[in-house]
Amino acid sequence: MNKEKDLVFLGLMSGTSLDGLDMALCSFRENAKGNGYQYKIIKTETLAYSAEMKALLLAAYRDPSTILLEKHQQYGHWLGQQIKLFLTPKGLECNYIASHGHTVFHRPELGYSFQLGAGQAIANETQIPVIADFRNTDIALGGQGAPLVPIGDALLFNEYKYCINIGGISNISIKASLNKRNKFEPNIIAYDIGVANMLLNELAGKKGLEYDHNGALAAQGKLDQALYDQLNALGHYAAPFPKSLGVEWYEANVKPLFENNTASIEDQLHTAVIHIAYQMFRSITPSLEKGDKILLSGGGAFNQFLVQSLSEKLQSLASIDIGNKEIVAFKEALIFAFMGYLKIQSKINCYKSVTGAIKDSSCGLIFYPL
Repeated sequence: MNKEKDLVFLGLMSGTSLDGLDMALCSFRENAKGNGYQYKIIKTETLAYSAEMKALLLAAYRDPSTILLEKHQQYGHWLGQQIKLFLTPKGLECNYIASHGHTVFHRPELGYSFQLGAGQAIANETQIPVIADFRNTDIALGGQGAPLVPIGDALLFNEYKYCINIGGISNISIKASLNKRNKFEPNIIAYDIGVANMLLNELAGKKGLEYDHNGALAAQGKLDQALYDQLNALGHYAAPFPKSLGVEWYEANVKPLFENNTASIEDQLHTAVIHIAYQMFRSITPSLEKGDKILLSGGGAFNQFLVQSLSEKLQSLASIDIGNKEIVAFKEALIFAFMGYLKIQSKINCYKSVTGAIKDSSCGLIFYPL
């Protein structure tokens, strides 16, 4: 790609697993034949959250409205400061910032989703235009406002039939053949599968760990059948798509099952991993054909015990590709940068087939520096 002509976008992602802030500086170009897009990752970085920042983000879920709005601005300015520290010392520049923010509330059934990190504060701090608030346009159109990454799965990773991101919550994109009416829009469905690193990291925290490295603790445990059955019986798994999840669902439905369980942390982790792998497998099986390819990304893709558990269920029916570490770790930040790229051209970046909205849309609000 010609760097002199390509606009450069910085994608920002903060997930519900609270691993940290992912930053991916990228450029994009549409293929000459109009059958997809090329991307180039210029630079990436993950900024681990301090204990203070983790506490601020965790508390936001229960904060009164005035404190929440203060944090919205505070976190936005903090994001802007981190962007300057990422770009300036390295001599890097970007034309636009695309920020997902940090999800505090996601209630599409009530008509809203709220991500901490004010777009205007980021723009003012960096003096760079910002695209943010990617979910609420789709929700206003009757959609779930999630998942959002399928646009990138469809147009940047179209060699894979299945793309599964294992973050705080796991989600899946499933692609079929191209829509003959519009070569840019694959037949694609996607939805949030269920809980993932949000639970695993919280359990690991009870052992004084940030996360269960390679799933080592989980591998030491054994299955708690009663807990496993309770998890699989949760109503979300039987609900039809489109469907999405937020912290609220985890707090109300998953967390109490573990708080009331007396098994060891190792057994709880083992049971959680087997449950997560089973629900991923269950999402794949209705359309699975021998030889299909699955791309895994997100922090959970580094959990060897989880990947092994999914692989054992697949029994060689499909191949699992974890790709290079940069894609695993920064795929969501890359795709939000791509969504920003599409937004400034007023192109579709959110599919109704994924979210259940009344129409496709170009989501996100643009904030210019003041």
